[in-house]
Amino acid sequence: MNNLQELFFRYGQSVWLDFISRDVLEAGQLKALLDMGVRGVTSNPSIFNKAISGSALYDDVIGRMAREGASAFDIYDVISQADITAAADEMAGLYEESVMGDGYVSIEVNPELAHDLDGTLAEARRLWQAIDRPNLFIKVPATAEGVQAIRQLISEGVNINATLMFSLADYDAVATAYIEGLAMRAAAGQPLDHVASVASVFVSRIDTVVDQALAAIGNTDLQGKIAIANSKLAYARFKELFAGERWQALVDKGARVQRPLWASTGVKNPAYSDVLYVENLIGPHTVNTMPLHTIEATLDHAFISRTVDRDVDVARAQISALADLGVDLDQITADLQAAGVKAFTDDFHKLLAAIEQRAKALI
Repeated sequence: MNNLQELFFRYGQSVWLDFISRDVLEAGQLKALLDMGVRGVTSNPSIFNKAISGSALYDDVIGRMAREGASAFDIYDVISQADITAAADEMAGLYEESVMGDGYVSIEVNPELAHDLDGTLAEARRLWQAIDRPNLFIKVPATAEGVQAIRQLISEGVNINATLMFSLADYDAVATAYIEGLAMRAAAGQPLDHVASVASVFVSRIDTVVDQALAAIGNTDLQGKIAIANSKLAYARFKELFAGERWQALVDKGARVQRPLWASTGVKNPAYSDVLYVENLIGPHTVNTMPLHTIEATLDHAFISRTVDRDVDVARAQISALADLGVDLDQITADLQAAGVKAFTDDFHKLLAAIEQRAKALI
């Protein structure tokens, strides 16, 4: 049993690949990763920008659609839906074998709609209906408007990957929206057993910013620890929310827990272990999305044991100590979410510009 398989079969954590591209699909790399223990795939505008801008594999579609007068967005829409559909079909067997537990692929709504409730709802519904796969997740950012959309979409039976969460407040709002959406669905007499969701808590970016703030005041004790502490407290809240009579009443009608998903787990500080955000966040009912190099490092040398609910009191003390030092984690996480929305929007614009430029060259 390799480390990816041990994570799942012994500790209940699924590893998903944080990348998608046509060559990964067509060269059989995704199938090979699934055979090794990868159990899902995620995407976002930045990932599609890298995939499409850095490859000639999409030139046939770009050239054909450009000659037909299609816009850059229409070309992107066709390409992204084709890749997502292919990945969903590749993982259909895993989805069925795991009884709808894994085998999911995620596609994100247009990041320009992050603060547009009606636009997010319309785009999410359009993608859900167009791709039409039960193992699809629609990614919706955890902005104020996004949380409202998540509640409504869950009530309609749309699988949701709630993304761009950094704070405990973000997590609490998204998990509550999921539970409320299921309750709305149950009240309408609709089935709950096919509705799935994950709550994506971003990890490494927190340490990047907090470490800079700590360095500025000469503190090294907490560097490289706050992102993990923050995630552990989110997991503790997960165990509180998905328990008790209210939740059990939904479970009795077929509801599934919304799993915490650790996102951005590739280490950005070369001074840290390349499996820092793998080894310290292992536990049941969780997902860790990893870029390929982190998957390879995990297979090679990660130490696997249950850690996500270990030393939670220490995690709370570390967050408290950060506040005592005058470092405002709430402001940092709010800024990170805003920056994340902007980064995805910027990458989306770069992607459309690259498609437009490629289209002109091909014509």
